[in-house]
Amino acid sequence: MNGSGKDNAALQGAVVAVAGAGGPAGHAALLRLAEAGATVVASDADPARLAEAVDAARYAHGGATVIGDTVDLLDLAATKAWAERIEKDFGRIDGLVHLVGGWRGSTSFTDTDLADWDFLEKLLIRTVQHTSIAFHDGLLRSDRGRYVLISQSGAHKPVANNAAYNAGKAAAEAWTLAMADSFRKAGGEDGPQAAAAILVIKALVHDAMRAERPNAKFAGFTDVKELAEAIAGVWDEPASDVNGQRLWLTPRP
Repeated sequence: MNGSGKDNAALQGAVVAVAGAGGPAGHAALLRLAEAGATVVASDADPARLAEAVDAARYAHGGATVIGDTVDLLDLAATKAWAERIEKDFGRIDGLVHLVGGWRGSTSFTDTDLADWDFLEKLLIRTVQHTSIAFHDGLLRSDRGRYVLISQSGAHKPVANNAAYNAGKAAAEAWTLAMADSFRKAGGEDGPQAAAAILVIKALVHDAMRAERPNAKFAGFTDVKELAEAIAGVWDEPASDVNGQRLWLTPRP
């Protein structure tokens, strides 16, 4: 993927929603999308973190439209209302970037606490289900609709102490690929006009982490700025090239 240029033409004037925008990856994504000329509508479960991320993107790009919306993505009706409101307010919706995350692990496979699965199922799967259903039709109405899921390599090589997390990520990928198949079928002989794509990482690293652990190598980690570039790059490629694809930002396990 391209993603290295600063002028991602397909994002100029696009309207992109970012779910789970309050963390370091969200900060980087909002900045990158705003820089490319997109109108960005961000949501997060933490209003303070959301406001900080939105303010940072606005400050960095004075002419950019960056909006924060507090939405309960575990409520399908609320998520649908959010998607409808964006399309009504801006006349279009061209993307949903899914950055909602969470992690719970265990010391061994048999020590897995199934309460962790209940927690992760909501964050990793339910939010994907709700956002994909809510934004599906609007993305099809766009001439550059993209649904971008951030996944993790453990979905492809599960490990004993990460059973719940790895299974949750694998389910989220399967759901996203089903959305991609819907886009493929809707496109018919002309091919998909919208795309659902998966960016696969091992883990993320950012400047504050490096400052805290100056001797750490973070092997195989993806910098949040690199992730933001890859997210923007999904719009640089034709829908038919990225729809239903896993785009690896770390070596395959």
